[in-house]
Amino acid sequence: MTTFKLNVNGKPHTVSVDGDTPLLYVLRNELGLHGPKFGCGLGQCGACTVLLNGTATRSCLLPVSTLRGANIVTLEGLGTPERPHPLQSAFIKEQAVQCGYCINGMVMSAAGLLRSNANPGESEIREALAGNLCRCGTHTRIIKAVRRAAAFPKEEI
Repeated sequence: MTTFKLNVNGKPHTVSVDGDTPLLYVLRNELGLHGPKFGCGLGQCGACTVLLNGTATRSCLLPVSTLRGANIVTLEGLGTPERPHPLQSAFIKEQAVQCGYCINGMVMSAAGLLRSNANPGESEIREALAGNLCRCGTHTRIIKAVRRAAAFPKEEI
C-alpha cells in the first residue's frame, strides 16, 4: 500500500491503496462517491466518467499512481441537491434520465464538452456523447438537456 494525495471535487484527500488501483475504485470504495459507476471496466461504456483537469476521462482505466497533482471532479462535485449544476438542472427539466446507468457518463462528458465549447451544435454534442452506452432511449432528451445547459453563461458551466 502506498499513500496518495488526491484533489477530488475541490478537496484534498489522502488514500492508502496499491498504485495500480483504478481511480474508479478509489472514488467509490475509499471516498464514498457513487456518481461514477462500474460498467465494463474497459473504458468503453462511459459509466465511470469523471473530469480530469477539465477533460472527460474514464476513471476505470486510470491507476491512482498517475494522478498526483490532478484536479478530479465527479458528478457529486458539479452541484448539490440544493444548488444543482446547470447540466444537472437541464437533465431534470428535460426528463433525460430513466434507469440512471449512463447518466453519470452523459453528464460528465457533456460537462467536458461545454468547458471546451460553450456553444456546441447538435453534431458536436452527439460526438461528445457517442462513447456513452445508453439503452433507455432518452438520447433526444439528453441532447436537448445539453443544449439547454449551453444557454447558461459560460462562467456557470
